[in-house]
Order: sequence, then structure tokens, then C-alpha cells
Amino acid sequence: MLVGIEIAIETFLTHPRPSLFILNEEKRNLELGGHVGFDSLPDQLVSKSVAQGFCFNILCVGETGIGKSTLMNTLFNTTFENEEASHYEHEVQLRPQTYDLQESNVNLKLTIVHTVGFGDQINKEESYKPILEYIDAQFESYLEEELKIKRSLFNYHDTRIHICLYFIAPNGHSLKSIDLVTMKKLDSKVNIIPVIAKADTVSKSELDKLKIKVMSELVSNGVQIYQFPTENEAVAEINSSMNTHLPFAVVGSIEDVKVGNKMVKARLYPWGSVQVENENHCDFVKLREMLLRVNMEDLREQTHARHYELYRRCKLEEMGFKDTGPDSQSFSLQETYEAKRKEFLVELQRKEEEMRQMFVNKVKETEAELKEKEKELHERFEQLKRMHQEEKKTLEEKRRELEEEMNAFNRRRVAAETLMGQALQGCSQQPFKKDKDKKK
Repeated sequence: MLVGIEIAIETFLTHPRPSLFILNEEKRNLELGGHVGFDSLPDQLVSKSVAQGFCFNILCVGETGIGKSTLMNTLFNTTFENEEASHYEHEVQLRPQTYDLQESNVNLKLTIVHTVGFGDQINKEESYKPILEYIDAQFESYLEEELKIKRSLFNYHDTRIHICLYFIAPNGHSLKSIDLVTMKKLDSKVNIIPVIAKADTVSKSELDKLKIKVMSELVSNGVQIYQFPTENEAVAEINSSMNTHLPFAVVGSIEDVKVGNKMVKARLYPWGSVQVENENHCDFVKLREMLLRVNMEDLREQTHARHYELYRRCKLEEMGFKDTGPDSQSFSLQETYEAKRKEFLVELQRKEEEMRQMFVNKVKETEAELKEKEKELHERFEQLKRMHQEEKKTLEEKRRELEEEMNAFNRRRVAAETLMGQALQGCSQQPFKKDKDKKK
């Protein structure tokens, strides 16, 4: 056995395999077709996001006729179909409209929500409530989709409000009470950017004073408006500069006016024209730059990470869900669900028992009332019966009296007739006797 193994080893060493010589003689040189690494991940994300498309939702809050629709048309350089609102709305109504826009190869699902009738009522105390209810309803819809067993967030139409453009009327020296109250109620629900509408109706000096006054009142009343982020170095400088220009004084127009040798969007007056895209005339370019080109994604992110998370946390806490237990130890969602389910069943049984007891008490009260009514009816019946018997007795007595009177009358009549007959008979006999006497 050992001799066979030695012969085999010697044969392998003296006659090596040809394949080994081929590998040593012909080595392949591999060349890379591109960079190998994960720095292409952003490109992959961009491609996926572009293919999926984006959504952006704008809430326009302002009085009727302040120029909300015109500014939206100017902002996106298109004409959106919008029904003209009147000043005779009984309550504030929110009218959302969704449009599919495309710029280059980027698709945007834009939703514009108008507050119809805002500020037109005599009593404006509850004008902000329909707006809050609408914002919460969009948060609730998204939360319901998140809590589903089979979610479809990939193709879900997100209707959460990303930005609220609050239109301030330029016909005053400060903010109105309804403006302060509404913005204070909305600042924890949505990103607010205040804009002074129809800025061409006031002079530049008055406009500067109005801006200072508006910002001073917002700060003094604790209203938190959206501040352009300065954490990113790429946009920190421009955002920091634009924060000092808030609120933006804007002018909207969809009319093309010839100024010099080119056509521009402007408002034409007898004394001249106000160019929408001229930064010396208004802040429309600044608003468009900040809203669409620089900070659109940050607005979407702030809506999800700040406002929606606040709503979600409060809603789940109301439902009884918590991150940790009393001993600061995490517990499972199933345990929380079971505990909440038991609480709900106990509460349901308690309410059922209360309703059953309430029903029993109600039945007893009704029976007591019916017995009382029955007793009253019986007493009334007895009283009517007695009255009927008394009346019957009285009628019987009157009937007997009448019968006696009739009998007496009949007797008197018979007597009278008898007397009359006798009298007539006596009268007829007297002439007969006289004739007899004459004959004699």
C-alpha cells in the first residue's frame, strides 16, 4: 500500500498537469469599466425619485379678492381653472384642486387649496377652524394609510399641506386680529410664509414700514413662521439673506406687457408698469426662488418630520400607545394593543351596563307615568260616570214632572171638553123648548 502511494507521488512530481503551465503562462488582465463604489447611490435615488414623481401642496389663506389665484398662476406660469368666489359665503370653505405639471423630465402633482369666504363673515371668531380641520384631515388620512396592514405609500397621493402662503392685505398699518389668531393657530400645523399681496398699491417707504410692523407683531405674539434653513452650506448664504426680507411683498399678473424690446409679466397703469419679475418692483422673484428652486424639498421634509410627527405622536398617545412603560422599558405593540383592547372592552361593558340601567330606569319611570295617567283617567271616568248618573237622575225627575204635567193637562182638557159639551147641549135644548111654547 505504501509502495503504491510513493509511485503515485513520484509520477505527479515528474509529470505535472498541463493546465498549471497554461495558467502560469497566459494571465488575463482585467480592466474596470467604471468606478467601483457606492458613490453612485445618489444618482440611483435621483433616478428613482424622478421616475416616481413629486407632489407639492400649497394652502392659500387670505381674504376674497386679495389675489391668491393670480399669484398661483404667475408662480407656475400657467392658468389654473378656478371658480371666482363671491363675498357672500356663510362660512369658510376649502376648495382643493390638483394639477399634473411637467418641467423637463420632472413630473409634479400640484395641489392648490383656496380658502373661499375667509374674512367675509361678520363674526370672524371661528374662521380658522375649517382650515385646521382640513389640515388635520389630511394628516389623519396619511396616518390611516400608515397603520394599514397592507400599505401603499409608494403610490399614495400625499395631500398633506407643505406650505401655507398667508396673504396680508396692504390697506392697513399692521396685522388684523383675524390674521394674528389664524397664524397662531396654524403655526404648529403647517409651514407659514407671510406675503403682502398687491404690493404695488402702497409706496416703497410705506411697504418697508409695513414689513417691519408685521414682523414685530408676529414676534411679540409668538407666531412661529417658516424660516429658510441655514444648516446646508450650499444654500446657507442665500437663505440667511432671504430670511431678512420676510414677509415678501408680491405682485401677480398673467398679462404680457411689452417693455423695451421684450415681453414681460407686468401690470400696466396709466403712469407706467409694475414688472412682476423685477426685484426693484416687488419680491415675487425672491418668493419663487425660495419656494420652488431652493427650499421645496425642505418644506416637504419639515411637513413630514415636524408637523406630521407632532400630530402622529399626539394621536397615538390619545389611542394609548407609548414608547416605554412605567419602568422605562420598551414593550411590544401587541401588548399595547391587547391592553388597549381590554380597556376598550371594560369601557364598553361599563357603558352597556349604564345604558341597560338607564333603559330599566326609563321603563320604570314610563310605567310609573302610565300608572299615574291610568289613575287619573280612572278618576276622571268615575267623575264623569257620577256626573252622568246625576244628569240622568235629573232628567228622569224632569221627565216624571213633565209626564205629571201632561197627565194633569190631559185631565183638565177632558174636563173642559166635558163642560163644553154639556154647555152646548144645554144651549141646543133651550131654543127647542121656546118653539114648543109658541106652538101651544
